[in-house]
Amino acid sequence: MTQPEAKCQIAISTRDVSKAFGAMLAVRKVSIDVAEGEVRAIIGPNGAGKTTLFNLICGNLRCTSGRVYFFGQDITEMPIHQRARLGLGRTFQQNSLFPDLSVGENLMLATMPKKISRRTFGSSQRGAAAEDILQHYGLEGIGETVVKELSYGDQRKLEIILGLALQAKVFLLDEPTAGLSPKETSEMVGLISTLKGKATIILIEHDMDVVFDVADKITVLHFGEVLMDGDKESIKAAPAVQQAYFGTLWKS
Repeated sequence: MTQPEAKCQIAISTRDVSKAFGAMLAVRKVSIDVAEGEVRAIIGPNGAGKTTLFNLICGNLRCTSGRVYFFGQDITEMPIHQRARLGLGRTFQQNSLFPDLSVGENLMLATMPKKISRRTFGSSQRGAAAEDILQHYGLEGIGETVVKELSYGDQRKLEIILGLALQAKVFLLDEPTAGLSPKETSEMVGLISTLKGKATIILIEHDMDVVFDVADKITVLHFGEVLMDGDKESIKAAPAVQQAYFGTLWKS
């Protein structure tokens, strides 16, 4: 098993990663390399192993076999919180915000120093920094709004902004446009596009229009294995990919 070379600036690598649940292999010897600054889409039919792969990368699940690397560092046995401190961020299909706190309070918690005291927790400087972040991403004026009062689309955007506040180097976005209106989907695509070159993004997405809008490369999973890896045009044209989706997704 060859460890990826750090000089290649590979942000996330998996090497022959597998996950078994009893006798069932949900992920089977998956090896991918995601370059720093790249937007990589992970696609595949339901049950293909996409979310399981995410859980192995972020540490929610332990690999049955294989290794996971973060900028060349082996993080296979590392717990979730340590991966987060390295700069690995994750959003879920369900929002994981503090719904009864304000937007500003959520951001202040995200920007809190690792060593907490009453003095650092009450810092007005962090409050100003939170407002600057909101303004930069088009959410100015909602710092005092309680999160549960936001639209679903704004809550989804806020989750990504929290990752930015945490200075994540790599974002794992699990179906970021699920449940969004067309307008909210367009805004989410815009937000993801603004992150290109600033962070590495790996996303699971079923909306193929979104995938082709934002992804630099695409990995197709099928029955837990990599069916194909490539740029969007080669993926779109591949008969094997069309067959995996029953030939109904794309028309020339």
